[in-house]
Amino acid sequence: MKITILTTFPEMFTPLHTSMLGRAEKAGILDIREVDIRAYSKNKHHNTDDAPFGGGAGMVMLAQPIVDAIRDVQGDRKVRRIYLSPRGETLTQKKAEQLAKEDELILLCGHYEGVDQRAIDLCIDEEISIGDYVLTGGELGALVIIDAVARLIPGVLGSGESPLDESFSSGLLEYPQYTRPREFEGREVPEVLLSGNHAQIQRWRREQALAITLARRPELLESMEFGKKERAYIESLAAVEEKFLEADGTNE
Repeated sequence: MKITILTTFPEMFTPLHTSMLGRAEKAGILDIREVDIRAYSKNKHHNTDDAPFGGGAGMVMLAQPIVDAIRDVQGDRKVRRIYLSPRGETLTQKKAEQLAKEDELILLCGHYEGVDQRAIDLCIDEEISIGDYVLTGGELGALVIIDAVARLIPGVLGSGESPLDESFSSGLLEYPQYTRPREFEGREVPEVLLSGNHAQIQRWRREQALAITLARRPELLESMEFGKKERAYIESLAAVEEKFLEADGTNE
């Protein structure tokens, strides 16, 4: 997959070229490039922003450098063009999976009070937000999207099973993980994980994932379908939690 980041701060993306993503680049699986929007500015000082029409605080990024940069990067290819914006669709695992199917992405990082709407109308396919909060710019959002998407590309993590067995991939939060030693400061690894019985291990992991999701993100369970046994297990967990809250006096 090829990913091009349009930014006025290309130096912020150094971490993308290290660790797993860096190795994937060297292997030719990923091609991540930063493009400085300033290089496309046609005014004398190569600035990329100006005061907003209608007044107001802050500055707005100019349409011309952005449009020219996107058109130059895209050429005549079909590319998914994304603007990192707090008003965009919230990034989810499902959205990351959709983007991972694209051959090429262009990510536009906004700054200041935003981007001239004409650049968005002319050259952007969708806006994405990484959460209900405001950052100083779109660079951190782009880093999050790239990491979430790139790790789903076959070969990036080194194991095809890895991204399929984590939080949100199944709709549930991930089960607890353990490694050596078997005992640490009086806490032992659950015996089932040492049994070698893969069916029991999978059952334990599924039950743990259900329990953790119910406790921390119960709304995730609402849109999921379960068999009779799992539904009964979830209901038993909920009943235990209800009794605990009543006994603790926190359900008043």
